[in-house]
Parts: sequence; structure tokens; C-alpha cells
Amino acid sequence: MIYAESPALEIVNLRKHYRRIEALRGVDFELGRGECLAFLGPNGAGKTTLIRALAGRTRPTEGTIKVFGHPIDSIGARQALGLVPQDLALYGDLTTRENLMAFGKFHGVPRRELKKRIDWALQWTGLTDRARDLVGGFSGGMKRRVNLACGVLHQPKIILLDEPTVGVDPQSRERIFTMLDQLSDEGASILLTTHHLDEAEQRSDRIVILDQGRVIADGTIDELVLSTVGHSRLVRVRVDRPLTAPVTVPGDGGQRRTVHVGEAGRDLIETRIDDVTVNLGPFLKAVRHGGYVVSDMEVQVPSLHHVFLHLTGNELRD
Repeated sequence: MIYAESPALEIVNLRKHYRRIEALRGVDFELGRGECLAFLGPNGAGKTTLIRALAGRTRPTEGTIKVFGHPIDSIGARQALGLVPQDLALYGDLTTRENLMAFGKFHGVPRRELKKRIDWALQWTGLTDRARDLVGGFSGGMKRRVNLACGVLHQPKIILLDEPTVGVDPQSRERIFTMLDQLSDEGASILLTTHHLDEAEQRSDRIVILDQGRVIADGTIDELVLSTVGHSRLVRVRVDRPLTAPVTVPGDGGQRRTVHVGEAGRDLIETRIDDVTVNLGPFLKAVRHGGYVVSDMEVQVPSLHHVFLHLTGNELRD
């Protein structure tokens, strides 16, 4: 039975100790029904420990995990979860079809449904014509697609994806996310960990950022930008020679104070503006009025990259 009003996943005060190391320090968040949530964090933040706890690979020291309102160790809760691990969990000396058959049996897919589910997986991954080929000879992107299919063959309602596109080319990444979009359209709830910030920003409904075992941010990309770096644009202008003095930029219609931008001896000027259509013109006019010629200009829109740096002080990298 699934409680009508409960979220797909509910994590409350989750803690995990490894001797003297506290990997998770009271993690709280929810995954809504039909939601795609990107779970981010620097190396060592606790993401892998969390995924292992959700997948039943490690037992939390403290806290609760509920699946559609039921304890995660209750009957049926585990079956509602599908795990796609970062490390490929495939048999290289078996064919695509044989791998799918093996994992279908592992997940308890009834025999009468197994062939239909395998045929669906082959079509879904675009590998019908490679069904009898050994997986060991596949490209990285093809192996990722088979790995994904093996993790969802039992039609889980919640899918845990741990770096599903690591090490694949852009075309394969796009194919994998097209596959995931189909599952999402069919109502699956997806929790995605990734080191690709563009994936998180473009492909998720909500973002949770973990650092040092704690959730430090939770919201949509617009909410996170507004609560951290704000929606102002960073403008970088390179001029034809080093400044002799900062450039004076007048306030906006008397509503904002005059500002001085740039640093003497440098040929790069940086400033922040709230409205490009209103503020960019006066800024460039002030640069020209100072006798300088603009040789290059960059306008940066606030992104998840800036939010992540602001919150953690780290680049997100493998």
C-alpha cells in the first residue's frame, strides 16, 4: 500500500558513523512523486554514503528513511527502488539479452513478464540489434545504457542514479537523458548524483547540495540563485590599455550612488549590474568617457556553478 499524500522518499535526521568519521550528520530532505532531484556535493560530502544507505548497502547509525510513507525495510519498499551504480555492474562475457535476463531474475521479475520486459529494455536502449553481442565489447556509452536498463527492469517507482553519465561522450549523455525523460514522463521519481553541473541545472526539477555530511541548500535553481549570489550579472570588460584610475559610473537616475570600478594598472574592469538593458549602456559609456576602448566583453548569467562555489568554496569535479 502507498500512502496517497506521502512523498516518494522522506529522509529524516540521517546519520552514519565510520569509527571516528561522521559521513552523514543529520541529513533531511524529500523526493517528491514524479520529481527529478539532482543531489550535489564536493568530494567527501557524503553522497555515496547516502546512496548506499538508500539502496540498503549500508545501515544508517541513526535516522529514518521512508518510501511512500513506509519504512524502507518494510515489505515492498525495497522493490520500489531501482539503483543504477556508478561502477558498471555488468557481465562482460554475457550478451545484452543474457545480462538483462540475469538482472531481471535478481530483481524478482516474474518469469511470465521477463521476456516482455527484456524486449522493452532492448528497444528503450536502442540496442535491439545488439541483443546477442557480448557486452564486454561495447563502447562506454552502450555499457552505460545496458547498466541503466538492468537497474530499472523491475519497473521501480524510485530510481537512484549514481553518476549515470560518467566517462561517456556528449552524444551518449544525451541518449541516456532521453531515456530518463521517458521514465520521468511515466511517473518515476528520480534522484540523480552528478559531477556535471549543467546536467543538474538543465535536467532536474530541484537541487539539493550536501557538504561535510549536511544539507546546505535545497530548492529550484532560481531559488538557490536568489538566496545566494542573486540575479545580477557579472560584467567583465577588457580595455586597450591599463587604467590610470578607476572608472566612475553614475548611479541609475539618481536612485543609486555613483560607483568606481576597475583597478589602476589593470586592463580588466569587473562590475555587477542588475538590469542589462538599463545599466550596461551607462557602464560602457563611462568606460569610453574615460578614454578607453573596449577590446572584449563578457556578461555572466548567474548559474548553478556560481551557487556551488558560493556555498562550498569548491569546484565540483570528479
